[in-house]
Amino acid sequence: MKNIFIEYPRCSTCKKAKDWLNKNEIEYEDRDITKDMPTTEELIKWIKESKLDIKKWFNTSGLKYKELNLKEKLEKMSFEEKVKLLASDGMLIKRPLFISEKVILVGFKEEKWEELKK
Repeated sequence: MKNIFIEYPRCSTCKKAKDWLNKNEIEYEDRDITKDMPTTEELIKWIKESKLDIKKWFNTSGLKYKELNLKEKLEKMSFEEKVKLLASDGMLIKRPLFISEKVILVGFKEEKWEELKK
């Protein structure tokens, strides 16, 4: 499996993550989340493999999240409903995402991404 880097190209955090990957010579396939959104199947697989609560996959600082008042609504939604919502709009997904056989990273925290160098 190839490493996959999913980003929104105009996102400054995504740019920092991409620069970090390039500086550390980590190979990846680049995906623009607005043109090639993760599928429901991919999201289910990755969320389960990441062992993170699904709430961590939502871009809580995004306009769309706030417009839809998801802070209140997510509490009442099932896992399946949350995944379908994430798959419906890439702007709801926290970015960047890095998917590899070893690790799945959501958002960019350099200390967590250091795992990729091992």
